[in-house]
Amino acid sequence: MEQRLLHTPEGVRDIYSGEYARKKALQEKLHRVIESYGYCDIETPTFEYFDVFSREVGTIPSRDLYKFFDREGNTLVLRPDMTPAIARAYAKYFSEEDLGVRLSYMGNTYINNSSFQGRLKETTQLGAELLGDGSVEADAEITAMIVELLLKAGLKDFQVSIGQVEFFRSLLLEAGVDETTGQELKKLITNKNNFGVENLLEELHLNAELTDIFKSLPQMFGNVEILDRAGSMTKNKGALEAIARLRTLYEILKKYGYEKYVSFDLGMIGSYMYYTGVIFRAYTFGTGDAIVKGGRYDQLLGHFGKPAASVGFVVQIDQLLNALSRQKIEVPTEEGPMLLLYEANRRDEAIQEAVKLRNEGGKAALMMRRSDLELAHYAAYAKRNDLKGILYFAENGETKQIQPQEVTA
Repeated sequence: MEQRLLHTPEGVRDIYSGEYARKKALQEKLHRVIESYGYCDIETPTFEYFDVFSREVGTIPSRDLYKFFDREGNTLVLRPDMTPAIARAYAKYFSEEDLGVRLSYMGNTYINNSSFQGRLKETTQLGAELLGDGSVEADAEITAMIVELLLKAGLKDFQVSIGQVEFFRSLLLEAGVDETTGQELKKLITNKNNFGVENLLEELHLNAELTDIFKSLPQMFGNVEILDRAGSMTKNKGALEAIARLRTLYEILKKYGYEKYVSFDLGMIGSYMYYTGVIFRAYTFGTGDAIVKGGRYDQLLGHFGKPAASVGFVVQIDQLLNALSRQKIEVPTEEGPMLLLYEANRRDEAIQEAVKLRNEGGKAALMMRRSDLELAHYAAYAKRNDLKGILYFAENGETKQIQPQEVTA
């Protein structure tokens, strides 16, 4: 029979051995941080009805979804985004709750990106959602948790960039432009396309105040002083309220001691349509995309029958791992198992020792030595597979511990 080389489809990959050990260790460490803030785990299905991620909800475009049908002909999709699924579950299971609900999750999402974008189509996300709380204190809790997560991951140089969707929306409402034009302006500002913004504004003939502030938005990022600049450029009530909320957020973050890790970007407007207020993006060296994304989505839960103000974030685990690797930051992992290598006449003793090790909370892998292989071969095997070491049950009754690096061919 002709052998075939089996490989994964484009945009997905296998993760194994040491890399998976680091990923698992990182996820567990970050999960403990989220638990420490009082968040409880929830697990939602890998696939949902199409309506959970429809255009009206304001998530991923339909062309980027993996769609299929069940036996009844209903359209299903692999989840591209965790937040709408959490919102759907909250509306179903917490419909009587009138106080904030803290939920956390971990799982994979699936987006059918173009292969030219160089992104994985399956990625792992870990996140938290504070549902039913519209306060600025909730915004601050989420921001503080993002900072703490990245510190616990081992990062030293990173920045959590904070935007405010309502600032832009209030100005857009004042401008009175149609939805298509508004979306085009949003896209140009998000991409920091200064020339594109100027050209579009020339066509719109807005008043001088609006023209100036829209032109300035792509460069309106920096420390807290940028809020003073933004506030001085408009008299728009909604925009000023958005700025005031960011100021309050910053003052609360000072109480956490995390203000030095945040900056503000009023030209960051958010790619998901369901964002309504503060939005977050965290960046560090070694990766071109954000390692954390999130924001406030006060209207989303209304699509599922229980209107409630909410805010949350997701950590892009794969992006974070890449950044840690490129910055040469170690992710401590548990020790691998001990290899209990035995000659045939020592099998029973080796089994007894393995049982003892496991009962004491250790890890033991049993293997009978082949007569045609030297100890150096097993040492190389142990090193390749991140084993703790070798406990060798020799034929002459001797039992000795061997470190893989101590054995040479």
